[in-house]
Amino acid sequence: MNLAAHSDPHPSTPSAVDSAHPSAPPPRCDLCPLLAENLELRQQAGYWKSMHQRAGTRVLELQAELELLRAQLRLRERQLFGRKAEPAPTHPPDPSTVLPSPEPPRPCGQQRGRPSPPRRDYSHLPVVLRELELPADQQQCPQCGQPFTSFPGTADSELLELEVRAYRRRYRRHRYRPTCQCGCQPGIVTAPGPAKLIPKCQLGVSLWVTVLLDKFAFGRPTQRLLADLASHGLDLSAGTLTDGLQRLVPLFQPLYEALVAKSRQMDHWHADETRWLVFVSLPDKSGHRWYLWAFQSEAVVVFVLDPGRAHDVPEEHLGAAATGILNVDRYSAYKALPQVKSGHILLAFCWAHQRRDFLGAAADWPTEQEWALSWVTAIGELYHLNDRRLEVREDSEAFEQRDQDLRMAVAAFQRRWEVEGAEPQLHPARRKTLSSLREHWPGLTLFVEHPEIPMDNNTVERTLREPVVGRKNYAGSRALWSGQLLVQMLSLLATLKLWSLNPRLWLTAYLEACAQAGGCVPADPSRWLPWNLSAEQQRAWASEPTAQDST
Repeated sequence: MNLAAHSDPHPSTPSAVDSAHPSAPPPRCDLCPLLAENLELRQQAGYWKSMHQRAGTRVLELQAELELLRAQLRLRERQLFGRKAEPAPTHPPDPSTVLPSPEPPRPCGQQRGRPSPPRRDYSHLPVVLRELELPADQQQCPQCGQPFTSFPGTADSELLELEVRAYRRRYRRHRYRPTCQCGCQPGIVTAPGPAKLIPKCQLGVSLWVTVLLDKFAFGRPTQRLLADLASHGLDLSAGTLTDGLQRLVPLFQPLYEALVAKSRQMDHWHADETRWLVFVSLPDKSGHRWYLWAFQSEAVVVFVLDPGRAHDVPEEHLGAAATGILNVDRYSAYKALPQVKSGHILLAFCWAHQRRDFLGAAADWPTEQEWALSWVTAIGELYHLNDRRLEVREDSEAFEQRDQDLRMAVAAFQRRWEVEGAEPQLHPARRKTLSSLREHWPGLTLFVEHPEIPMDNNTVERTLREPVVGRKNYAGSRALWSGQLLVQMLSLLATLKLWSLNPRLWLTAYLEACAQAGGCVPADPSRWLPWNLSAEQQRAWASEPTAQDST
């Protein structure tokens, strides 16, 4: 296009046409529409470019949100359908998901070159003799018919049998008549009747011991126990057992209060809680979900049943003057304790829970599996070094060397999470797990300065397994007195287990003493506490009889 042909050579001089028609439009320019179109296309290009960038950003956000939702879905599936514990796998793991181990795993079973475990000794059990002889037609030679003659000695063998039977113990109370004429003893004198645990009740101590152990130690519901007793010919009603159990509550209350007092005297505890249903309507509570708290120390275990899960429960149990170390999980109620805020109680957090965070990240985020499992391996190394340190606690020189090895590993562990946690573009799974690790680090490393403190809270979690089994089998408690009996029996049975005492023998002796006291608490119940037992009582009620007891 020739622009000069359309240009005006004298733009300042009006043309004849302009002078003749002053209002005429300027001549048409072919370049203006192209410039306008170019400008519009540039604007549209910038707009669509920004929209594309926004769409790309949105796609990335939606992909991240989708991955997060998938991770949450996998988490909920694990919580709903997955294993509650962490047992060893029953099938070979996927080699692509397991980090190489420096040492091959040890095979199960008896190890070559190691002594076989000793056989269990049952010599403390009573022996019931049964004579076995050849039938008469076999006591002769099968060919010539000549009879056999007796040979000195016998070939003995044993079988373990268990005989459970219900029976009636009949007491024949003899009567006497005075022969004197004093008149101070008129009428007939009769021997006193047997001591009863519950007045006017036909059930003896052995039956109540069986009921208590069956329900609170073995987690079997009352209806199944009644069905079992009926199979032995003893048909009892549920109302009889319910009424009797309610009458037993006052007999155990002094012992429970003594256990609580003993727990407050300790300086190291494990604490945990689990849900428990109590089917009682309270004016200030909706629903039936209560919480069963467990406080375990070296000498005593105490269970507490409360409608709430707030910090007031451990605060009241431990007491305002409590000082020491409390092994817990990361539940916020323990962090809110006034004794913790004042520094009188130090919280030792659980490494097992921290380890589960990394295992959960590996299960919920497949892309982060290798990273998470590397942390699990590092935590296992800390456990290993701490175990090696505790093996030589009596040897100060060896302990100091292994203590230094542990401290170096803990320091390296800390440097790693500090470096990784400072990365600007951190994956959500890593950020969440490392943030929890940073927040609880002082409590997680408390075991380094206090070798007597375990690295996890598994001790009390194992103690809580027994009531959890009961919760699964008989749902919960139907009345307040039932919940009270629950915490009494759970506390006593767990404490007896700490002291390696046979609960059946101990309960039998204590309830017989209550029966001798007329169905009331004995005069001095404190002498029945495990730490007040004599050496003779401890041997007699031990869980495993000694060789001296079996002879």
